[in-house]
Amino acid sequence: MTLIRCCVLSAAISLAALIEPASAEPIRVKVGVLNDMSGVYADTGGKGSVVAAQMAVEDFARTNPDVQVEIVSADHQNKPDVGAAVARQWYDRDGVDAILDVPTSSVALAVSQVTREKNRIFIDSGAGTTELTGRQCSPNTIQWTYDTYALAHGTAGAMLKRGGDAWYFLTADYAFGLSLQNEATAVIDKGGGRVLGAARVPFPATDFSSFLLQAQASGAKVVGLANAGGDTVNAVKQAHEFGLTESGQRLAALLIYAVDVHAIGLQTAQGLVLTESFYWDLNPGTRAFSERFYPRNGNSMPTMNHAGVYAGLLHYLKAVAATKSTDPQATMAWMKANPTDDPLFGEGTVRADGRKVHPMYLFEVKAPSESKGPWDLYRLLDTIPAEQAFRPLAEGGCPLVGKL
Repeated sequence: MTLIRCCVLSAAISLAALIEPASAEPIRVKVGVLNDMSGVYADTGGKGSVVAAQMAVEDFARTNPDVQVEIVSADHQNKPDVGAAVARQWYDRDGVDAILDVPTSSVALAVSQVTREKNRIFIDSGAGTTELTGRQCSPNTIQWTYDTYALAHGTAGAMLKRGGDAWYFLTADYAFGLSLQNEATAVIDKGGGRVLGAARVPFPATDFSSFLLQAQASGAKVVGLANAGGDTVNAVKQAHEFGLTESGQRLAALLIYAVDVHAIGLQTAQGLVLTESFYWDLNPGTRAFSERFYPRNGNSMPTMNHAGVYAGLLHYLKAVAATKSTDPQATMAWMKANPTDDPLFGEGTVRADGRKVHPMYLFEVKAPSESKGPWDLYRLLDTIPAEQAFRPLAEGGCPLVGKL
């Protein structure tokens, strides 16, 4: 009798096993955060971008536990050859599915090319050159956070409205700086202004004294800083020491972050007009994220680059979950076909050329008397709608446009 019961029970268990579906295998994803961990862009990206990626994975896992994500990171030292070599190793040997961040436009262009060759995914947050969505666009690359067109049209356009119609540029001498100067020059020319001259500054730079003297001697109303990170911080501080603004000239920082303004101090930076796609205190969603991020990033608020890593990775992981794969064609097609939606940038889209489209914001740095705390830095001047913020799709020269 016991034997019969045992056999019946065993048969029942076997039948149940056949009827019940086997638990699905988890989808494993490996992503790499590649940026400047030790140089002039370490504060705007660096380890903070790794923190942002970790937060994206944690937030996504709450509703998608079957997608298991591993994060690796590396320092590209702002060198295209180093960045390309890391990308190749990650793709060929380490099984990385997607690379994120990659500031320094020359490095980003190199990584974009390697990603295309290896048929993986690259979601750029830190580089500004419009070539990523222009003549060197790639079916494997998304440029998420900003670009030089958006920065130039926001800041240069605002300065022109304030009477700043004569410019002199201090330009970081590589792809990003030159792209930023060119985009700003187009805005100035169209608005009836003039560019009186420009100095190509070696990248990175610590001493801007000779270049600032040239800018002072030019008689320009506006000195445009076509640089970023530590270069911008050094240039603004030295311009203040030279009494540049006291003599009547105005500074236009064409790419500056809240972390840079915090480092410079409101006494020196007050009155700077700038364009960003994210500010920690912009709305409830940005504040909630930033309050979580702050203690994990050494008590420093997130930059728009950090925000771009978080949001870009979220959108990619949604694509992986929806397609149930890490296949580059499938995930990229999904990311372009479906709207983006996250608490940091809100709703947006990814265009055929890889340009992520969302609003941009024009800010002015507060005076010390206006600030209510150490990170209360900006006053919102204007919101640039998504359809106006970025270069029109037909004007970029991307070979993919019209083919997709």
